[in-house]
Amino acid sequence: MKKDLRVSLGQVGDYEIRLLKVFEAVVESGGFSAAESELSIGRSTISTHIANLEERLDLKLCRRGRGGFSLTEEGVEVYELMKGLFSAIEGFRAGVNALHVRLTGELRIIVSDAICMDPQSRLPDAIARFSDAAPEVNVLLDVKALNDIERMVLNDEADIGLIPFHRQLSGLNYSSLYADHFHLYCSRTHPLYDAEPSDDLQDKVLASKVVHAGIHTSPEVGSQLADMNKAAISYFYEARLAMILSGAYVGFMPDAYVESQVATGELKPLIPEIKHYSLEIAAITRTHGRANRPRDLFLQMLNQLTQTDLN
Repeated sequence: MKKDLRVSLGQVGDYEIRLLKVFEAVVESGGFSAAESELSIGRSTISTHIANLEERLDLKLCRRGRGGFSLTEEGVEVYELMKGLFSAIEGFRAGVNALHVRLTGELRIIVSDAICMDPQSRLPDAIARFSDAAPEVNVLLDVKALNDIERMVLNDEADIGLIPFHRQLSGLNYSSLYADHFHLYCSRTHPLYDAEPSDDLQDKVLASKVVHAGIHTSPEVGSQLADMNKAAISYFYEARLAMILSGAYVGFMPDAYVESQVATGELKPLIPEIKHYSLEIAAITRTHGRANRPRDLFLQMLNQLTQTDLN
């Protein structure tokens, strides 16, 4: 029956670490004599250290005699546990040392339309925190079309992309941040703005000319547009909003983006109980590539901010 090391050993301090280092050298050298040159100490001293370690562990670790040096079953297990301990210590040391390395270089963030000023994105807050934590990192922030963002991140032309989640590409990591909610809007000058609820209102809405992004973003969006009169294409929200404000078109817009126009009565949602959908907003990064501490720090801050809002 194996002994309970937690009861026998107690705390592991510098003394135990030194004894384990001797044990490591003996095992990897193949015996006491062979370890003398490695440790620069005599065989009798090595023997004393191993005896002390065995006493501390209350275990027999090795056999030595005419048959040569060999490990006991417990010695093999202690050796494996010891390697894990040394690896953890080294990982801790490397991590602490990395904290003292200054963050420099460039952080390239490319976002999809309207995310920059979406209050749910918390992007300005994340940039402010990052600027305080890494003042020597130059931040590049730009807006691109959805497919361009995916391509740029995959090609290492951008470190982070913020996009509506619409598909999962090989080579990209996805981190969900929050959801944008959309309704179908018309402007004050559209014929349906003052329309009263009626049996044929839905038919009139479906017959109205709708402006849309012109790309497939999700099955839910496709389903909402499938029965509509798709008469115009405008990818970016700013341009799409202008088309809707013209009074000639209706169109889906993020509720947060048009909040001020709804508050002033310039826009109103049409049959909101039917015409609505949600889009998950995700941060994308390359699956493989060099270590990038500025990217990882910014993502950590962005996730903390958006997840705090969700909770």
